[in-house]
Amino acid sequence: MSDMTQINDPVISGALAALERAAQDARRIAIQTGTELVIMRNGKLCLIPPDEIADLPPLKAPTPQRGRLSGP
Repeated sequence: MSDMTQINDPVISGALAALERAAQDARRIAIQTGTELVIMRNGKLCLIPPDEIADLPPLKAPTPQRGRLSGP
């Protein structure tokens, strides 16, 4: 399956949403602190200056959590 968002596993769905939130937080913090954002582009590490972060393609909105996993 090529599109991970179509997987119905709640653990994977939750993990993808968490990764999207973390990416958005990383962008926001880099801008606030004036630090470079480190990303992987075409298999290479790239440093994005804070003034260029807003020019990056937008992240899709995090999907709401469908359900919680029950504990032991």
